[in-house]
Amino acid sequence: MAEERPIRVPSTAAIPSGEGTVWADVSNLLSVACNELCDGELIHGENFSLFAAMSALEIMDPKMDSGMDNGKYHSIDEAIESGAAPVPLNVDKATDVICILDIMDHLLACEATWHKGHSLAQTVFSCIYLMRLDRTSSHPLLHSFCRIVRATCNTVISVVSEARTHEEEDLFTIAYGLPLVGEKDEGFLSMLNAVEGTLCRQMRACKSPAAKKTVVEGSWIADQEPLQTNPDLEEGFCRALLCRLRFRKHYYHLLMCMKKPQGKGFELARKHISSCLLEVEQMRKSADFLRSIGCLTSKDSVPVETTASGRCPVGFDTNLNIRTSAPAPPRAIKTLSWDMALEYFKKLLHDLDVICSFSLDPLLENVLQFIVEFQKLQPDLVARAHLQVLLIQDGKLYGRYPIFFVVCKASALPESMKDHDIQKNEAVIQLGQFSINLLKILCTNVAWQRRKLGKVLQDWRVIYVQLEHAFREQFGEFSGISDENVCMKLARHILIWVEEQTYWIALRFLSLGFDLELYSPNEYCMVYWYLYVILVKLAEKTHLKQLSAAESAKRKGKKKRDSVLDTKDYRIPPVVMLLQCYIFLAEGLAMMLAALRNELKLFQQAGPFNTEYERFIQHFEHLQKACLPDHISYHSFKDYTAQARLSTLVVYNHFKDAQKIVKELKKSYANDPDKLAELRCIEQVAERNSIALNVINRVGALDATLKISLDFTYHPNFAVAVVKRS
Repeated sequence: MAEERPIRVPSTAAIPSGEGTVWADVSNLLSVACNELCDGELIHGENFSLFAAMSALEIMDPKMDSGMDNGKYHSIDEAIESGAAPVPLNVDKATDVICILDIMDHLLACEATWHKGHSLAQTVFSCIYLMRLDRTSSHPLLHSFCRIVRATCNTVISVVSEARTHEEEDLFTIAYGLPLVGEKDEGFLSMLNAVEGTLCRQMRACKSPAAKKTVVEGSWIADQEPLQTNPDLEEGFCRALLCRLRFRKHYYHLLMCMKKPQGKGFELARKHISSCLLEVEQMRKSADFLRSIGCLTSKDSVPVETTASGRCPVGFDTNLNIRTSAPAPPRAIKTLSWDMALEYFKKLLHDLDVICSFSLDPLLENVLQFIVEFQKLQPDLVARAHLQVLLIQDGKLYGRYPIFFVVCKASALPESMKDHDIQKNEAVIQLGQFSINLLKILCTNVAWQRRKLGKVLQDWRVIYVQLEHAFREQFGEFSGISDENVCMKLARHILIWVEEQTYWIALRFLSLGFDLELYSPNEYCMVYWYLYVILVKLAEKTHLKQLSAAESAKRKGKKKRDSVLDTKDYRIPPVVMLLQCYIFLAEGLAMMLAALRNELKLFQQAGPFNTEYERFIQHFEHLQKACLPDHISYHSFKDYTAQARLSTLVVYNHFKDAQKIVKELKKSYANDPDKLAELRCIEQVAERNSIALNVINRVGALDATLKISLDFTYHPNFAVAVVKRS
């Protein structure tokens, strides 16, 4: 360990500092932290998290810290000459079969590790048999399996590259000249099917009542040569091999079906997903059998986690390609266990099934909602790449709907407008590109997503001004009154939608902060206040869009008195009422936390480093630069929350208002189970916070032992105040 040295704190003259900056000596603090920290731990300050640190370095993480591991062999030829990848695998036939199963299992673990972001060269292509495929040509089972693994990797790389989501994991699509290409003719499928047929006949033969008797007599039923000489083990080996081969075959067909344009292969893809899941369960069931065989044949004292048998697989060297993979020191990679690999692929299959079950709705609002719900499943890179490839094809939604048509539908314009000449306007074309870019951003991981959403907020604000100017100029070119009315209607609808979409992006930006744990308890007050002001504007724009849509739907020539009747009978749309529920929750939480700060001195700023104003700017800088909303600043927040008192909040209880709206909305969403589940979450948060508010108001100032904490059990973004005595 390096010698511990005192930390020299720079003087204020050495480093420029802002007004009011105070430098403090933190040497003692760091010394204590170093003594307390264990391996793998990081200091987590109130205003610091791993996601917030742009250049955090985790020592000994192979994806962030190179490390040193030179490996055993310097080249593939040296490894082969040393007997690292023999063909045949073993002189003993029984051992040969289990060696093949070990290779299959370890390759599955390597592939899952690659999907998690490690390099292809040090995971899947650590298999010498894959690197020199010609050496396995005399072994049809191993040869066909290696070929389909190579073809599968090539397919996955093409999908991720097309989606360009590989920016998240720079190593994913880099092949480093590895032999991936060469499987375009799909001849390996014919060989794989032939091997599968042979194994099926073999299993039927060994199930025959006379099978054991004929083995003893020196023959085999139906002229089938056994995999090994022990008839009691033959069926178990056949089942283990078959489920692994069939999984590979169905998984490859699934990927090819999902690559078909416009989602045309989704129905067949779902059938292959079901087959894959069945084979995964069969693979899991074969583990007990293989583990019992592995205990008898393994020479290793410690079982290996990457194979079902617990034996160390032959033909692998993690560092074989290290010198060609990157200009960096060699590093050791921890391969996922076989059980973890099965769980990974099981989850991947479920995620792909969710994508395939999507209705390909052209309404952008539903598409955005689907992506948000899909992201709650925490899909990995491959699943998100497939989703993005589905959404954007040839610059169209699903490869079917032009973006201007999607914008018209989203802004509640009649379909007759989709061919209007205004779509050729440069600002309108740019709006379409922004919409495409938004869909792509939402398919990235949550950390990248939040970062990019913050950056595009200003773009959406600017495009609104550009569209407004473009529409004003366009109107001057029309001499006919009817044409002018059509354009004005189109412009109004699109401008309202752009504003609504901008505030939706802002809401998503703030919500992702909860997922990434970017907010500390003493910052929740300002966060909920900002959520409140964004939700108010979003509800306003959504309501305007709904009104515009209702106005467009009116019949031509309607009488004036009928319009008056419509106004009297008008009801606020359910989507706006749902937003109103969230408005009450956000405002209620902001004011309750402000009152706790004002009266009980709870959830106040702690620590010497950042002022509340600086934290406000850190969290909401992107929103402030985009003026979302206008005239909203830190001083607005302070003025709004300065007079908050518990007694006032009990009288005007925002949480009870939310509960009332929930009761009304349950009728509107009676046939929508997802919305009903969302309403139950809102109702639980509102009910518990309402009770907590009454308890705190009644005994808070009188009981010094009262402890108040925030719990996110009922909703990921809206907390529940938990009141306990210490």
